[in-house]
Amino acid sequence: MTADELRDYADTIDTARVSKAFDGMKNAEEARKIVMERMSKPIEVTDQMRANIVSRVKAAAAEGKNELMVLQFPVEICTDDGRAINNNEPEWPDTLTGVPRQAYEAWRDRLKPAGYRLTASIVEWPHGMPGDVGMFLGWSKPKEL
Repeated sequence: MTADELRDYADTIDTARVSKAFDGMKNAEEARKIVMERMSKPIEVTDQMRANIVSRVKAAAAEGKNELMVLQFPVEICTDDGRAINNNEPEWPDTLTGVPRQAYEAWRDRLKPAGYRLTASIVEWPHGMPGDVGMFLGWSKPKEL
């Protein structure tokens, strides 16, 4: 194999890697659009969904955890693209729409009175920018100052 042939071979391999990475990015982008579409509208909450959350919370508690990420969604679901959540502003719930808003309201109406807490934070940072929000349900006692 000549040096020119080796360079051509390396270029072919590099082109294949770039193409594969691009295809992966394209698939991820399409999947994100589907998630955004589904999460942007409220859903009918079934008994099975409720049972699944209860099961996950019990399992986390049995493992000694005191919180569980119960929902992850793209920042674009927020009216401010996650800015209030990222800055830990008290009015962050006002920026929620669709399923995340529905989850917040379920916590506010049913779980907050029972002593649970709900927090949200940016959990993914693609290219250094906010990508996904995680909503965390917690059940530990607040620390006293």
